[in-house]
Amino acid sequence: MTAKATGDPEPEPVAVSWHALSVEETILKLRRNGNLTTVGLTDNEASQLMTEYGPNKMAEKEKETIWEKIWAQVANVLVCILVIVAVVSAARAIAEEYAAPEDQDPIVILTSWIQVGLITLVITVNTTIGIIQEGSAEKAAEALKNMLSADARVIRNGIEKMIPSVDVVPGEIVILGLGDRIPADIRIFSTSNLACSEAALTGESVPIDKTTPAIEIPKGVNAEQIPLGDRHNMCFSATLVSQGTGIGIVIATGDHTQIGTINQLVSNVEKKKTNVLEQIDQVSKLLAVLIVIASFITFLIAKFKAKQDYFGAVSTALVCCVAMVPEGLEAIVTLTYAWAVTNMAKINAIIRALPAVETLGSVTVICSDKTGTLTQNIMSLTCFVTSNARYKFDVNSLDRKVTNFVRDDSYQCLRADHAANKSFSDVIQDGANSGNLRKGQMQSSNHYSVGGSGIEPSGPVPVAVSDPTPFPNGSSPTLQFIESGLEGGVLCSKCVLGQNGTREGEIGNPTEISILRAAYFSGMDIENLKKVAPLVAEVPFSSEYKFMATIHESAGDDYVVHCKGAPDRMVMMCSNQAKAGVLTDLEPINADYWLEQIAILSSHGLRVLALTRGKVSKTSVNEGDNLGPEFINGRPEGKWLTMVGLCAIMDPPRKECIGAIEEAKGAGVRVAMITGDHKDTAIAIGRELGIVDEQYSSAITGPQLDEMSDEEMKEAVMSYNVFARASPQNKLRIVKALQEQKQIASMTGDGVNDAPALKAADMGVAMGLEGTDVAREASEMVLADDNFATIVAAVKEGRVVWDNLRKVLIVNTPINNAQGLSVLFGLLFGLKDTPISSIQVLYSNLICAITLGFVSAIEPAEEGIMNMQPRRIGKRLIGRFLLLRILLCTFTLTSLVVGSAFFLKSFNPQPELYRFCYKWMSEADCSGDLYWSKDGGQGDEPLYYWEDIRAIAFNVLDYGAISVTLSARFSYLSSFHPRIFKGNKYAWYSVFIVAALQVFTTHVPGLNRVIFQMKGMDGLQYLITFVCMALVFIVMEIEKVVRSSLKNKGYDTNDTEYGVFDNETTVTTTETTTTSTTTTTKTYKKLLPKGASRLNLATLQK
Repeated sequence: MTAKATGDPEPEPVAVSWHALSVEETILKLRRNGNLTTVGLTDNEASQLMTEYGPNKMAEKEKETIWEKIWAQVANVLVCILVIVAVVSAARAIAEEYAAPEDQDPIVILTSWIQVGLITLVITVNTTIGIIQEGSAEKAAEALKNMLSADARVIRNGIEKMIPSVDVVPGEIVILGLGDRIPADIRIFSTSNLACSEAALTGESVPIDKTTPAIEIPKGVNAEQIPLGDRHNMCFSATLVSQGTGIGIVIATGDHTQIGTINQLVSNVEKKKTNVLEQIDQVSKLLAVLIVIASFITFLIAKFKAKQDYFGAVSTALVCCVAMVPEGLEAIVTLTYAWAVTNMAKINAIIRALPAVETLGSVTVICSDKTGTLTQNIMSLTCFVTSNARYKFDVNSLDRKVTNFVRDDSYQCLRADHAANKSFSDVIQDGANSGNLRKGQMQSSNHYSVGGSGIEPSGPVPVAVSDPTPFPNGSSPTLQFIESGLEGGVLCSKCVLGQNGTREGEIGNPTEISILRAAYFSGMDIENLKKVAPLVAEVPFSSEYKFMATIHESAGDDYVVHCKGAPDRMVMMCSNQAKAGVLTDLEPINADYWLEQIAILSSHGLRVLALTRGKVSKTSVNEGDNLGPEFINGRPEGKWLTMVGLCAIMDPPRKECIGAIEEAKGAGVRVAMITGDHKDTAIAIGRELGIVDEQYSSAITGPQLDEMSDEEMKEAVMSYNVFARASPQNKLRIVKALQEQKQIASMTGDGVNDAPALKAADMGVAMGLEGTDVAREASEMVLADDNFATIVAAVKEGRVVWDNLRKVLIVNTPINNAQGLSVLFGLLFGLKDTPISSIQVLYSNLICAITLGFVSAIEPAEEGIMNMQPRRIGKRLIGRFLLLRILLCTFTLTSLVVGSAFFLKSFNPQPELYRFCYKWMSEADCSGDLYWSKDGGQGDEPLYYWEDIRAIAFNVLDYGAISVTLSARFSYLSSFHPRIFKGNKYAWYSVFIVAALQVFTTHVPGLNRVIFQMKGMDGLQYLITFVCMALVFIVMEIEKVVRSSLKNKGYDTNDTEYGVFDNETTVTTTETTTTSTTTTTKTYKKLLPKGASRLNLATLQK
């Protein structure tokens, strides 16, 4: 609790460990009267506290105005150049309009204004696209605000009343009831079965029971290190009351609550530009310099070699300038992302920020939650163990058939390697059957946990002799056998199975429901079984004795007793076992065998339930009796039950995740699992998924991470793939440590307290089904199906985007370069005017970017893309070999455009080129040296005019661009192949559109002459055009052959290694040492953002 700033900068708040204070100490700390808990605050006190602390709401980040957003989009050098060109074009048009009538050139006026309009359109479209795509980038604070309570029930002046939650102040007495959203952070002093759902804040899926005493702090532990979930006497803002009632004292409001701290962390994490956007900025600056140099050279050549006047030379230079500016590049990059977003949405990956698509392609580590993401989030019976066999159950089958059970004696028949030499109790302690409490829970989440009885096998465990009784290995049992084995799990249960065996509508403990589900999918008629053997009496379950029993009607003089419970307890109460699982054939129990099976299954991360049965006389029980545990464990005969079998239960891995993880590993992407499970359980699940292997063979726990320094943490995240017993608060440190190790980290999360880690990660991934709005708003990607395999599919799509952006550059960049260089070299080699007009330049830029550039951006994945290593940090789109390809293509296009102009000119009888005098032009318009006339003494009539030269140059350029696009579709594979017609239908649509528009603009009267300043082409011109088009295609294909040969020889033709122009990053660390005489301080980079320790996102600095 900290007072609101009143002028001077607010000092760093001193954390108060309210959970460690008694109620009396809390009141004293708040400077309130002793009768606060009964009469509450007075209106005057509340008013003073409101002045001191401010309203109970979170500070909002200042939003950008629309003008700031527009400026952010247009504030770059390339747009500046376009604006200058537009201004000069407008000036030229105005100058022509105000010139003497005989000196006016209407074509110049028209084309100048068209140029201004096109440039304005380009800038407007680019700006609009950018603003729209970034409009939803930052909504996390809004989502947090919406989670806050609207009203609060308080005690003021000794009277209970409702007030707006924004008016709640520290010291307020708040009354909580079922369903209430808690308005502030509260220290509880009175409870009646109060429990709060804090999953969104702490990550705990079950409600947390609340108590009133101060939390005892272990010796040597800082009170602020106690996790939020273990602060049982605290209720936190924005969480929900799930049961009971309570009364408490408000100790923090607004930004000083735990959720307020998260809001600050989410708001303060700077928005990062991705590699591509940074490179586009850098390339833009470089291009600006090159464009200015090329334009200046063009001006000099036009003025002094072509003998143009100053205004004409400036206009010519501007044509070169406009030609080389990649107007459509930024838009095509944005559209590339948008297309990828659409594709990802089809596979349930919802991208919230477009540049995140590119980030996916460079991800090196995926940190994933286990439950529901790597696993199915459905507790399932995976194996039924009898005295001599194992019957494996197909948890992925949706068909109801007994063949879902198959005898497989090799299935998890030995302890996992990490548990091979452990004692029975140690295996249980670290495994899925441990009874250790989870954070914030008053009892174990595993009601049938093993432990506390001091049991150990009495000697070497005999190995069961494999025999074919009653079914040989590899075969399925009969339905009768399964019914007799699972009957106890079905009848000894109050759970209700969901509709058609799904989770929809299920009621009860998920561990118990797993047995019902297995029975259902094996073909058993559950309802009929309950009718045939109606319930007579029961021993209800209690965590004290860890079993439940039900007594059922049967034919004969005895009732059948089914008892289900913690396996170690059940073994000790059994005298017999069903031989080979057959109930009609009993034998003395082999307790050591069963205990070892419990240890084996536990070491593989499986929960274990034991099913037993017995008989009692019908005279010993009355119908409806509510029996006590002594009915089972206090009988005179002592051990009297029969062991039927063990049910091995787990949340199984998603089937598709195993293949996805294998694919990720092949792509050089590490997969790390973060879970709240016990260490051995986590290792077992990780091994089944393929996350635990020879290189990463162990796991590390959250408490171990909490004790580590920053340097130790950085080493740990590179040494382990499994983080067990990890709280959501550990995630931020893991992310920061990975980033310090030059890793590109993806992090999954679903709770409010995951938001800072999601925000800090290079790729935050939120859950769409189970996640909170806050987590989704703080992430770059949302999984609509909560499935890990979707992340890997998105990584593949991210790599495709990077490859396609390189293809866009190989298509668009040479076209821009060739346009500008054609102007420059055309003049340099003797032309008196530009071979391409300014309108032709703008048209080519736009049409090629929109059609050819875009289809290059939506090419499907090439074969082998997931066999390559992730892109390195700092890699540039344009590497050495891509640059050579761009230069080769630019040289080829420029040479052919300029060459075709001179080749066509060579057919004229005279060396000079003249403008064509159209019929609609007057004699005055056609006068002068620029036009040919019969009486002008200029020789025979030329075959081709300036308008013909511009027509062929224009068409050679754009048809050549088509060749570049078709060749660039495949990085190494030849385009001289039927594959050219497959995979991307839009490529051929764009080719048809470009070709059709070329014919349209070239031959439509008026459009060609007035706007584009060219004539229609004849057969010779088209022959030259298509020959040039073929030459471009052949050159690009020969380059592929050479590059493929170099690749086979070991050259880095994919530009994956660092080059001279790449930004190879370095890691900086910090260290401060103090001695009695000197203090040395080194620059460093913290692993935690400011405020993280207050939220207990990691341990405090030691």
